[in-house]
Amino acid sequence: MLLCQRLPSVQGLLIFEAAARHLSFTAAARELGSTQSAVSQQVRGLEQQLELPLFRRIYRGVTLTEEGLQLYEAVQSGYQQMAECLEKLQRSRQHQRINVATDFAFAAYWLLPRLPEFRERHPGIDVRIVTSQGQYDFSAQDVDVAIIFDNQQSLADKTRKPWLEKPQRLFFEKVFPICSPAFLRRHGPVQSHKKLAALPLLKLGADAGQGWQDWNSFFKGRRSQVEPSDPVLTFNNYTLLVQAAIAGQGIGMGWDTLVDDLINSGVLVGLSEFSLSTDSGYFLVEPDPQDRSAAKLFFIDWLLDLKDRQG
Repeated sequence: MLLCQRLPSVQGLLIFEAAARHLSFTAAARELGSTQSAVSQQVRGLEQQLELPLFRRIYRGVTLTEEGLQLYEAVQSGYQQMAECLEKLQRSRQHQRINVATDFAFAAYWLLPRLPEFRERHPGIDVRIVTSQGQYDFSAQDVDVAIIFDNQQSLADKTRKPWLEKPQRLFFEKVFPICSPAFLRRHGPVQSHKKLAALPLLKLGADAGQGWQDWNSFFKGRRSQVEPSDPVLTFNNYTLLVQAAIAGQGIGMGWDTLVDDLINSGVLVGLSEFSLSTDSGYFLVEPDPQDRSAAKLFFIDWLLDLKDRQG
């Protein structure tokens, strides 16, 4: 038998609980915004449905029968559990938090400028950004969502790790040289690999990212025989390299996902004629795929929607 067929109506139980708590139909009616006769009629209907006497009518009030007392204790216990559950759910919703792990560059140049949109949609969710440039290992970290830079082959080799079971691609890797407008005026135009290789180059160190392009791999990827000159500056942090390029100290490597806003605003110039695309890029992964918290799902949905809107 279905639960709804075994239990009286919710309204009947609510009225019974108020009457039993006050031991007065009049007081129950006052609390519920009803009338004494309506409460009395509802209680009588509940007694008839259950075929049990729940109250003894006495002078100027009522008392509970043994059956009524047992039902009152059960109903009050059930309502208390529901009230505590609802309070807990509301409290957790008011203080939801999500930990998002990614590298410095993606956080600074892509994620942080767009986070106000997510916070406007979900003001009750606090977003905590955890940044790192080292190898990804979330086993000892409290991370809900990770946005990592990797390539297809590397991901295929790691599929036995739970947090890489279902990586979702966000962006393909597309790189090209970047520099300040003033630098290009001083050294340009740049019309060949040979001219590019001879310019003051800014290099990202091998320990600064997971498989990011350097100048040697870039020229090989472009199928050029030209050897790049020794870099004038080497950085272990991509944000510092970008700042050096903005300051006109050399020409660096730009990832379109990261530097598009800077190029569109005119702070940097992208030499898109020297673009190189690969199967690497940024992927969305879940360190704990079994966690389906509302905050996490809201963030993932927003991230994928933003990706679709940006093409």
